[in-house]
Amino acid sequence: MRNTKFNAKNFNASAFECVVKRTGGLKIGELKKAKALIGNPDIKDVFSAGSGAGYAGIILRGALDGGAVNYDGGTDIGAEPAKVFEQGVVVVGRAKGWVEKDFTYDSGGGDFMDGVARQVAEYKDFLDCSTLRAILAGIFSMNGTRAGEFVSGHTHDVSEDGDGAVSAVTLNNAAFAACGSGKKNFTVVLMHSNVATSLENLNLLEHLRYTDKSGVTRELQLGTWSGKLVVADDNLPVTAGDGCALYTTYLLGEGAFAYEDIGAKNPYELARDPKTNGGEDTLYMRQRKVFAPYGISYVKQFQTSLSPTDEELSEGDNWSLVNIDGADYIDHRKIPIARIISKG
Repeated sequence: MRNTKFNAKNFNASAFECVVKRTGGLKIGELKKAKALIGNPDIKDVFSAGSGAGYAGIILRGALDGGAVNYDGGTDIGAEPAKVFEQGVVVVGRAKGWVEKDFTYDSGGGDFMDGVARQVAEYKDFLDCSTLRAILAGIFSMNGTRAGEFVSGHTHDVSEDGDGAVSAVTLNNAAFAACGSGKKNFTVVLMHSNVATSLENLNLLEHLRYTDKSGVTRELQLGTWSGKLVVADDNLPVTAGDGCALYTTYLLGEGAFAYEDIGAKNPYELARDPKTNGGEDTLYMRQRKVFAPYGISYVKQFQTSLSPTDEELSEGDNWSLVNIDGADYIDHRKIPIARIISKG
């Protein structure tokens, strides 16, 4: 007999966690496939499910620079100490509880707990996207001269050009303005469906296709813009302009964010409350994750608890370009993150 309801006696937290991970989330999963989110062993080592640590500084790898000597057979090869950039990273913890009636039943006859795991995976994808949006809002609200250079250089505003909408050259120009020759490293674009619709109307959005085992080809919801994967998200910023709406589109490149699922001591737990409503079973979810934008430190200026809220992640004063003692800053053109402001 299939399990048709929560049952604390039969609930296997480890097995449930495996099903949730296997199901995954569409948007975060696509960002990982596009390598906009990549693992970082330094982050994984400094944090662990049992350590309780919520903030740490790690060495920013891949930021070597400095001049070279002439290799002429007579000049000594110096080995000057490399600049060591340190990046502040924070663990974002989130938790949620649901009673059985919160979940929809699978009318197709599937196992109830498999259906619950799928819905939890979708919810966690929503949570992670909210975290990512908050961080992007925060880093584009950074203050200071050098931070301002990043915000200005990595923002391509076309809202005052022509009809203010995106065009065939918008993506290429935005990527070039942000990273110069490094524009080729951009792999994914996060946009509102209104912007995606504008691209479709211009025949600039190419839907990905899937061919099944029978040889039938179908269009997928995912598409590409100038070869970059497009992920639609209607929760992206929409602000009021001069009698119109202004949409924010984000460009992410390879390694834009270091991403690690730190884990929690009890990620999933089922508890029985015999009193409330004549008896209720509640599923609890806990997670701890790190989203660390390359070349940008979380400096924890305004944070009231161990884990930052989305509002705190959105605060520009909580972020800074990676630097050494406030004097030597990372070249912001190495940061594969940019945004486009448009009317559609």
